[in-house]
Amino acid sequence: MDTGQVSEPATDVAFDKTICVAMTGASGIQYALRLIECLVQANCEVYVLMSKPARIVMGMDTEIPVPARTAQVQSQFSQMFGAREGQLKAFGQEEWTAPVASGSGVPDAMVICPCTTGTLASVAAGTCNNLLERAADVVLKEGRQLIVMPREMPFSLIHLENMSRLARAGAVIMPPNPAFYNLPKSVDELIDFVVARIMDQLGVKQTLMPRWGIDEG
Repeated sequence: MDTGQVSEPATDVAFDKTICVAMTGASGIQYALRLIECLVQANCEVYVLMSKPARIVMGMDTEIPVPARTAQVQSQFSQMFGAREGQLKAFGQEEWTAPVASGSGVPDAMVICPCTTGTLASVAAGTCNNLLERAADVVLKEGRQLIVMPREMPFSLIHLENMSRLARAGAVIMPPNPAFYNLPKSVDELIDFVVARIMDQLGVKQTLMPRWGIDEG
Protein backbone atom coordinates (compact mmCIF):
# COMPACT_ATOMS: atom_id res chain seq x y z
CA MET A 1 0.00 0.00 0.00
CA ASP A 2 1.26 3.45 -0.88
CA THR A 3 1.78 5.37 2.36
CA GLY A 4 2.90 8.52 0.60
CA GLN A 5 6.37 8.25 2.13
CA VAL A 6 9.43 8.72 -0.08
CA SER A 7 12.51 6.62 0.61
CA GLU A 8 15.61 8.63 1.40
CA PRO A 9 18.47 8.11 -1.05
CA ALA A 10 21.55 6.30 0.22
CA THR A 11 24.15 8.70 1.57
CA ASP A 12 27.14 6.33 1.41
CA VAL A 13 28.89 6.69 -1.94
CA ALA A 14 31.47 4.16 -3.05
CA PHE A 15 34.40 5.77 -4.82
CA ASP A 16 36.42 3.83 -7.38
CA LYS A 17 39.84 4.88 -6.06
CA THR A 18 41.40 7.25 -3.55
CA ILE A 19 44.06 9.48 -5.06
CA CYS A 20 46.20 12.04 -3.22
CA VAL A 21 47.19 15.08 -5.29
CA ALA A 22 49.98 17.17 -3.78
CA MET A 23 50.92 20.60 -5.13
CA THR A 24 54.26 22.28 -4.41
CA GLY A 25 55.74 25.64 -5.36
CA ALA A 26 56.81 24.93 -8.92
CA SER A 27 55.17 26.52 -11.93
CA GLY A 28 52.57 24.33 -13.61
CA ILE A 29 49.78 24.13 -11.05
CA GLN A 30 47.33 24.03 -13.97
CA TYR A 31 48.23 20.36 -14.41
CA ALA A 32 47.20 19.58 -10.83
CA LEU A 33 43.97 21.56 -11.01
CA ARG A 34 42.89 19.81 -14.20
CA LEU A 35 43.92 16.44 -12.72
CA ILE A 36 41.75 17.02 -9.64
CA GLU A 37 38.82 17.99 -11.86
CA CYS A 38 39.19 14.82 -13.96
CA LEU A 39 39.57 12.56 -10.92
CA VAL A 40 36.41 14.00 -9.40
CA GLN A 41 34.56 13.40 -12.68
CA ALA A 42 35.91 9.81 -12.72
CA ASN A 43 34.32 9.05 -9.32
CA CYS A 44 37.57 9.07 -7.36
CA GLU A 45 37.95 10.26 -3.81
CA VAL A 46 40.59 12.99 -3.86
CA TYR A 47 42.89 14.07 -1.05
CA VAL A 48 44.50 17.47 -1.67
CA LEU A 49 47.77 18.64 -0.14
CA MET A 50 48.83 22.18 -0.99
CA SER A 51 51.97 23.82 0.30
CA LYS A 52 52.21 27.54 1.05
CA PRO A 53 54.56 28.08 -1.93
CA ALA A 54 51.97 26.31 -4.12
CA ARG A 55 49.43 28.96 -3.11
CA ILE A 56 51.89 31.67 -4.13
CA VAL A 57 52.41 30.00 -7.51
CA MET A 58 48.65 29.62 -7.96
CA GLY A 59 48.35 33.38 -7.59
CA MET A 60 51.09 33.91 -10.18
CA ASP A 61 50.14 31.23 -12.71
CA THR A 62 46.35 31.56 -12.67
CA GLU A 63 43.57 34.09 -12.21
CA ILE A 64 41.81 31.80 -9.72
CA PRO A 65 41.35 33.27 -6.21
CA VAL A 66 43.97 31.79 -3.90
CA PRO A 67 42.55 30.05 -0.82
CA ALA A 68 44.34 31.18 2.33
CA ARG A 69 43.40 28.26 4.59
CA THR A 70 43.06 24.52 4.20
CA ALA A 71 39.31 24.62 4.84
CA GLN A 72 39.00 27.17 2.04
CA VAL A 73 40.98 24.90 -0.29
CA GLN A 74 38.51 22.10 0.36
CA SER A 75 35.44 24.30 -0.04
CA GLN A 76 36.70 26.20 -3.08
CA PHE A 77 37.98 23.18 -4.98
CA SER A 78 34.87 21.13 -4.20
CA GLN A 79 32.72 23.88 -5.65
CA MET A 80 35.02 24.49 -8.63
CA PHE A 81 35.11 20.85 -9.67
CA GLY A 82 31.61 19.77 -8.71
CA ALA A 83 32.70 17.31 -6.04
CA ARG A 84 30.03 15.48 -4.09
CA GLU A 85 29.92 15.78 -0.33
CA GLY A 86 32.93 14.03 1.14
CA GLN A 87 34.56 13.38 -2.24
CA LEU A 88 37.33 15.97 -1.94
CA LYS A 89 39.26 16.49 1.29
CA ALA A 90 42.12 18.94 1.87
CA PHE A 91 44.71 18.58 4.63
CA GLY A 92 47.21 21.05 6.07
CA GLN A 93 50.94 20.46 6.08
CA GLU A 94 50.98 19.99 9.87
CA GLU A 95 47.80 17.89 10.04
CA TRP A 96 49.42 14.71 11.29
CA THR A 97 46.06 13.04 12.02
CA ALA A 98 45.21 13.01 8.30
CA PRO A 99 44.69 9.53 6.79
CA VAL A 100 47.70 9.94 4.48
CA ALA A 101 50.04 10.16 7.49
CA SER A 102 49.55 6.48 8.30
CA GLY A 103 49.83 3.20 6.46
CA SER A 104 46.35 2.31 7.68
CA GLY A 105 44.92 5.25 5.70
CA VAL A 106 47.18 5.13 2.66
CA PRO A 107 45.53 6.15 -0.65
CA ASP A 108 45.66 3.97 -3.74
CA ALA A 109 48.12 6.40 -5.32
CA MET A 110 49.73 9.80 -4.87
CA VAL A 111 50.74 12.36 -7.47
CA ILE A 112 53.11 15.22 -6.65
CA CYS A 113 52.23 17.71 -9.38
CA PRO A 114 54.13 19.87 -9.91
CA CYS A 115 57.11 18.78 -7.82
CA THR A 116 59.86 21.21 -6.85
CA THR A 117 63.41 19.93 -6.77
CA GLY A 118 63.42 20.70 -3.03
CA THR A 119 60.42 18.40 -2.49
CA LEU A 120 62.07 15.84 -4.76
CA ALA A 121 65.17 15.88 -2.56
CA SER A 122 63.19 15.66 0.68
CA VAL A 123 61.07 12.73 -0.49
CA ALA A 124 64.17 10.93 -1.81
CA ALA A 125 65.82 11.41 1.59
CA GLY A 126 62.73 10.33 3.53
CA THR A 127 62.87 13.34 5.84
CA CYS A 128 59.09 13.54 6.50
CA ASN A 129 59.27 17.15 7.70
CA ASN A 130 55.65 17.87 6.73
CA LEU A 131 52.51 15.98 5.80
CA LEU A 132 53.27 16.00 2.08
CA GLU A 133 56.67 14.38 2.59
CA ARG A 134 55.23 11.91 5.11
CA ALA A 135 52.39 11.00 2.74
CA ALA A 136 54.88 10.23 -0.05
CA ASP A 137 56.96 8.17 2.37
CA VAL A 138 53.88 6.18 3.44
CA VAL A 139 52.83 5.52 -0.17
CA LEU A 140 56.29 4.13 -0.95
CA LYS A 141 56.60 2.00 2.17
CA GLU A 142 53.13 0.52 1.63
CA GLY A 143 53.95 -0.38 -1.97
CA ARG A 144 51.39 1.97 -3.50
CA GLN A 145 51.92 4.11 -6.59
CA LEU A 146 53.83 7.40 -6.25
CA ILE A 147 54.03 9.62 -9.33
CA VAL A 148 56.52 12.47 -9.09
CA MET A 149 56.33 15.24 -11.68
CA PRO A 150 59.45 17.43 -11.43
CA ARG A 151 58.98 20.75 -13.21
CA GLU A 152 62.50 22.05 -13.76
CA MET A 153 64.97 22.51 -16.60
CA PRO A 154 67.75 21.78 -16.97
CA PHE A 155 68.28 19.05 -14.36
CA SER A 156 71.50 19.00 -12.37
CA LEU A 157 73.24 15.78 -11.40
CA ILE A 158 71.78 16.20 -7.90
CA HIS A 159 68.25 16.29 -9.35
CA LEU A 160 68.92 13.25 -11.53
CA GLU A 161 70.39 11.28 -8.64
CA ASN A 162 67.36 12.07 -6.48
CA MET A 163 65.06 10.91 -9.29
CA SER A 164 67.10 7.75 -9.68
CA ARG A 165 66.86 7.06 -5.96
CA LEU A 166 63.09 7.46 -6.00
CA ALA A 167 62.73 5.33 -9.13
CA ARG A 168 64.67 2.53 -7.42
CA ALA A 169 62.27 2.85 -4.49
CA GLY A 170 59.32 2.30 -6.83
CA ALA A 171 58.22 5.82 -7.76
CA VAL A 172 57.26 6.82 -11.30
CA ILE A 173 59.24 9.84 -12.47
CA MET A 174 57.04 11.71 -14.92
CA PRO A 175 58.08 15.22 -15.96
CA PRO A 176 55.07 17.06 -17.42
CA ASN A 177 56.22 17.02 -21.04
CA PRO A 178 53.37 17.49 -23.53
CA ALA A 179 53.64 16.10 -27.06
CA PHE A 180 52.69 17.77 -30.32
CA TYR A 181 51.79 14.85 -32.62
CA ASN A 182 48.11 15.50 -31.88
CA LEU A 183 48.49 19.05 -33.25
CA PRO A 184 47.31 20.91 -30.14
CA LYS A 185 45.59 24.21 -30.79
CA SER A 186 45.55 25.60 -27.25
CA VAL A 187 47.35 25.52 -23.92
CA ASP A 188 44.39 23.59 -22.52
CA GLU A 189 45.04 20.78 -24.99
CA LEU A 190 48.69 20.64 -23.91
CA ILE A 191 47.58 20.39 -20.29
CA ASP A 192 45.04 17.69 -21.16
CA PHE A 193 47.74 15.61 -22.87
CA VAL A 194 49.78 15.48 -19.68
CA VAL A 195 46.76 14.86 -17.46
CA ALA A 196 45.63 12.04 -19.75
CA ARG A 197 49.00 10.33 -19.31
CA ILE A 198 48.71 10.69 -15.51
CA MET A 199 45.22 9.16 -15.59
CA ASP A 200 46.53 6.27 -17.69
CA GLN A 201 49.30 5.67 -15.16
CA LEU A 202 46.75 5.68 -12.34
CA GLY A 203 44.52 3.22 -14.17
CA VAL A 204 41.64 5.69 -14.17
CA LYS A 205 39.50 5.83 -17.30
CA GLN A 206 39.92 9.05 -19.27
CA THR A 207 38.61 10.47 -22.53
CA LEU A 208 40.93 13.45 -22.78
CA MET A 209 43.27 11.88 -25.29
CA PRO A 210 43.19 8.66 -27.34
CA ARG A 211 46.03 6.21 -26.85
CA TRP A 212 48.60 5.97 -29.61
CA GLY A 213 47.55 3.64 -32.44
CA ILE A 214 44.00 3.17 -31.19
CA ASP A 215 41.19 4.29 -33.48
CA GLU A 216 38.60 5.98 -31.30
CA GLY A 217 36.16 6.25 -34.18
